[in-house]
Amino acid sequence: MQRFLPFVILLMTGAVVTPVAKADITSRMTSSVQLSVNAAATQMSRIGSSFSITGNNVDTTDGTTASTISAGTITSGVYNPGTIAATQDDPGESFSFTQAFTQGDTIDTTGPDIGDVSPYGSQLSTATGVAGSLAGTVTSQGALTVTAGGAGTSATGQFVTELQIN
Repeated sequence: MQRFLPFVILLMTGAVVTPVAKADITSRMTSSVQLSVNAAATQMSRIGSSFSITGNNVDTTDGTTASTISAGTITSGVYNPGTIAATQDDPGESFSFTQAFTQGDTIDTTGPDIGDVSPYGSQLSTATGVAGSLAGTVTSQGALTVTAGGAGTSATGQFVTELQIN
C-alpha cells in the first residue's frame, strides 16, 4: 500500500501529467523585386477574301454562261469574284438573291517597321517601353522600394513569409 501512496496523493491534488512534446520550427522570409521594360512589337493578321451568293427561284450567271457563277481570279493572293447577275426563274413569282464579298489583304512580302502601317486589316503595334525612373531595391533587412517607370514598364515587389512546424 505504501508503494501506491505517492500516486494516490498525486491524483488527489488534481495534477495532470502531460507528455513532453518536441517540434521543429523553421521560418523563412524572402524579398524580391522584378522590373521589366517592354520591347517594341507589331502583331498582324491577314484577312482573307470571302465570297458568298445565295438565291431562291433565281438563276445566276457571270455573263458568259447561264446558271453559272464566276470562278473569279486571284491576283497577289486576293480573290476577285467578277460580276454576277441574277435572272428570275419564273417572272411574277417570289424570289430572293443575296451576294456578299469581303476584299482580302494583299500579301506583304517585306513587313512593316515599328510604327508603320501595314496593308493588313488587323494590326497592333506598340512602341518600346520607357524606363524613366523605374527602380527597385531590397535592403538587407528585407524592406522593399519600388519606383514606377514610364509607359510600357512594370515593377513588382514581393515579400514572402513561410512558417513550417514539424
